[in-house]
Amino acid sequence: MTQIKDALREFNPWWEGKFKVEFKEREILSKMEKFLKLPQIIALTGLRRVGKTTLMLKIGEEFVNKGLEPRRVLYFSFDEFRKTGLREVIQAYEEMMEANVRDGKFLLLLDEVQKLDGWEDQIKGIYDLYGKGMKIIISGSESLFIKRKTNETLAGRIFSFKVGLLTFREFLIFRGARLEPVGLYERELNRLLEDYIITLGLPELVHVRDKEIIKKYVKEGIIDKVVYRDMQQMFRIKDISKIDSILNMLLEEPGQLWDLSELASELGISRQTLSTYLTYLEESFLVKKLYNYSKNRRKVERKLKKYYPTIISPDLLFRDDSFSKSKVFEWLIVMQLDPDFFWRDTFKNEVDIVMFDKEKAMPVEVKYGKIEHGGLLAFAKKFSVSEGKIVSRSSEEKRKVNGMVVNVVPAVKFLLRKT
Repeated sequence: MTQIKDALREFNPWWEGKFKVEFKEREILSKMEKFLKLPQIIALTGLRRVGKTTLMLKIGEEFVNKGLEPRRVLYFSFDEFRKTGLREVIQAYEEMMEANVRDGKFLLLLDEVQKLDGWEDQIKGIYDLYGKGMKIIISGSESLFIKRKTNETLAGRIFSFKVGLLTFREFLIFRGARLEPVGLYERELNRLLEDYIITLGLPELVHVRDKEIIKKYVKEGIIDKVVYRDMQQMFRIKDISKIDSILNMLLEEPGQLWDLSELASELGISRQTLSTYLTYLEESFLVKKLYNYSKNRRKVERKLKKYYPTIISPDLLFRDDSFSKSKVFEWLIVMQLDPDFFWRDTFKNEVDIVMFDKEKAMPVEVKYGKIEHGGLLAFAKKFSVSEGKIVSRSSEEKRKVNGMVVNVVPAVKFLLRKT
């Protein structure tokens, strides 16, 4: 109990001083605001180091600004307290504060909650017991909130939000560069886009350009911790080196079209094991999977899939050749759009991204160099669409090709478009 109390003092400095969080505007906060007024639990998921903890603390600050007494905001991280029960934390808090959490309003902020054994049942117990007076916000670096057990245990009690990498718009806010209108400041914005790419969208790298610092930060601060600590403990993997090999392939070759049977054979594991490992990487937010688009849902599952790493290799990031730069550019747009689909047919016609505009398929190509329409036209013919987009490095024009309207948009305008 003494250890828990010491941690509580360290985690909650606002109990004895002014409550001020260093926070830059994030788009997700405005999306969450109406849900904060509801009794349901709020779950924040996302990759390590994307700012989940800061977001939680900002919410705590806003509750205080709206009248909640600071000593009724309780933050606790289970990152180093895996064997500590939630009731123990609340009991320690009540003893320290000489308070009863049944009385009045409280805000409970629980970080890295997936490290807590049986966290779903423990959270449910606290919610059911104190739900009316206690707003609960939890975070986790794995997308375990979508698992069947969680859905069953916390059905109707939880809303989940994914905290992603910084968008380009958010990066500009972090850098204090509000450059509008875009057309007037396009040159400056293109320079800032290069800076943004180097940060990989990670908040703590916003002002960093040094390759060795970025490389060390990514490897030791994210990948090693997720793969060798979080995933190992969470999924009890026997041979973690196989997952490391898969991830390294993806880091160097984002957007690779994989035949899982061939890759499994190359790695010396079964196809089922490979599929399971890729799922682990997805659930840990290290990998993004895209399905080959089809109107037939069964075909979607059977077709080849594309995989992108959430963060790419810093070595690839700093290469100067056009091929590497084009791969980085494609990765950037995919990560920003967060699509579910690409498209490729048996004749190797391909579209990088398939989005949806009012439920209508919208093909999007990413072109770092030469502007080409072949994939868009093949997609338009097969699916009877009349419009497509090309995200370019700097070109801008509207073309009509074989009856299809093709909007070529420079990356900065595309990323800063009003949605």
